[in-house]
Amino acid sequence: MQRREFLGLSIAAGLSAAGLPGCSDSGPLRFGIHPWIGYEPLYLAGDFNWLPETVALVPGTSAKDSMEGLLSGALNGAALTLDETIRLWSRGLELVVVAVADVSAGADVLMVRPTIADLSALKGQRIAAELNGVSGIMLLKILEVAGLGPDEVIKVDLPVDQHAGAWSRGEVDASVCYEPTASVIENSGGVRLFDSSDIPETIFDLLVVTRETAERNRSAVLDLVSAHFAGLQHMVRSMHDSVYRIADRQGIAPNDVRAALATVMLPDLAANQRYLVASGRLETVARSLSRLMVEEGLITRAPEFQHLSDSSFLPRRTS
Repeated sequence: MQRREFLGLSIAAGLSAAGLPGCSDSGPLRFGIHPWIGYEPLYLAGDFNWLPETVALVPGTSAKDSMEGLLSGALNGAALTLDETIRLWSRGLELVVVAVADVSAGADVLMVRPTIADLSALKGQRIAAELNGVSGIMLLKILEVAGLGPDEVIKVDLPVDQHAGAWSRGEVDASVCYEPTASVIENSGGVRLFDSSDIPETIFDLLVVTRETAERNRSAVLDLVSAHFAGLQHMVRSMHDSVYRIADRQGIAPNDVRAALATVMLPDLAANQRYLVASGRLETVARSLSRLMVEEGLITRAPEFQHLSDSSFLPRRTS
């Protein structure tokens, strides 16, 4: 299970029922999106008809759908994590980050057996992680902080939704995961040793478009980003309404929505301007992460980023 599937899969059906535009060979900017709390501002923009006809959300069930759509040319942009963006760049698809949707601030967690008191004690331990997903990237950063080499731990490559089972069978000593798996392991005696709040501004969820789209359909990209901030503003000003809309759409409890929101930071306009500046935090992390991914064999070459992010698509102000 990819992390971005955490909140459930019902949004795709909800958007289709709402009559939002679908994918076509021409016309509006076709933007791939899938369930994740950080992408909710765009879903809310769809709810309130704040998306103009220049933008069509194309719902999927996971990032894989969006990545395949971008590679095939069926999509012009998508909501992706930074590591997913890097993977596509390494395959020759040049993307532009036009907004940061959220920054993990505790959503990604290292759960350990009580006998593991600190990160250095991970040496020689069996650590479950979905190596081709966000938890795999989190593991790389954990080892970096711990001062351990990749060969000093035993990596167990498992989808995160299988971690709790492996834990209960005694097959792993630690798990790099996220909710709801983290709470399941905690209830089975696991301890939260480290989370993404310990490496702030490292794990990003992004709104990206292809370079061609950024250059040839600038007005539609501006509309997309404006819709995101309109939805974000509604979340901030009308949190109660937003929580219940999300819960109703997902078929989950409002408290689960609030818990998910507590583990991410949703950057406002000022924070986005800071993240997207040339050679700013986002591009710095992207280059560092690219090197780690090459070293681990997750990608074959580090992309030569040229203007990965572009702050010019951000609105001048939010009302």
